[in-house]
Amino acid sequence: MSFFKRNTALVEPEAALPGRPEPGYPVPAENIVLGTPQTVAAPEGYEEVWFGTGCFWGTEEIFWQQPGVYTTAVGYAGGYTPNPSYEEVCTGGTGHTEAVRIVYDPTKTTFTNLLKVFWETHDPTQGMRQGNDLGSQYRSAVYYTNDAQRAEAERTRDLYAPVIAERGYDAITTEIAPATTFYYAEGYHQQYLHKNPNGYRCHSNTGVPFPA
Repeated sequence: MSFFKRNTALVEPEAALPGRPEPGYPVPAENIVLGTPQTVAAPEGYEEVWFGTGCFWGTEEIFWQQPGVYTTAVGYAGGYTPNPSYEEVCTGGTGHTEAVRIVYDPTKTTFTNLLKVFWETHDPTQGMRQGNDLGSQYRSAVYYTNDAQRAEAERTRDLYAPVIAERGYDAITTEIAPATTFYYAEGYHQQYLHKNPNGYRCHSNTGVPFPA
C-alpha cells in the first residue's frame, strides 16, 4: 500500500528530486518517422501542444499518424525536477507526466481534431493511472501554448464529460495547464514503437466516441 500511495499522489515542489542543470543524455535531432526536426521551435505559422495520455510510446505513435502533424517527440512535462531521467520520473518524485510534444500545421488540421483523438484514445477519468500503469507520470494532461487552445481544451472537456458519465464513468481528471518546460526523453524512447513494432502499448480508452 505504501507503493500505491507514493505513486498516486503528486509530489510537493519542495519534496521533488533535485535533478540537474543540464540534460544527462543526448536527444536525436530528427523524428525518424516523419523526417522532421523534433527538438527545435515550431516553424512560423505552426502551433504546438503537449498531450499526456499514459505511456508516451503509444501516445506518440497515435499522433505521428494524424494528418497535419509536422513532428512529435516524447518527454516529461508538468513537473518540478529539472532535466529528469526516465527512472526518476517513474519514482513519482519529479512531478512530471509522460507527454508528447506535437507540432502541427493549422492549415491542414485543427486543434479540435487533435483533441478528439486525445479524448478518444485514453481514459481521462482515471487520475494518476492508465489501465495497469499506475503512477503520477501516467496522468492525463493537456499543456496548451495559447489561450485559444486552453479555451478549446476546456470546451471539449465539458462537452465530453456528460457523454462518458452517461456510460458510467467518473469525472474527468485531465490536467489542463499552460506549457512551461518540456524535457525531452532519452533517445531510445523517441519513436519507440517504430523501432520496436511489437513493443508495449497502453490505450486504456473508454470506447466512447467524442460527440460530432
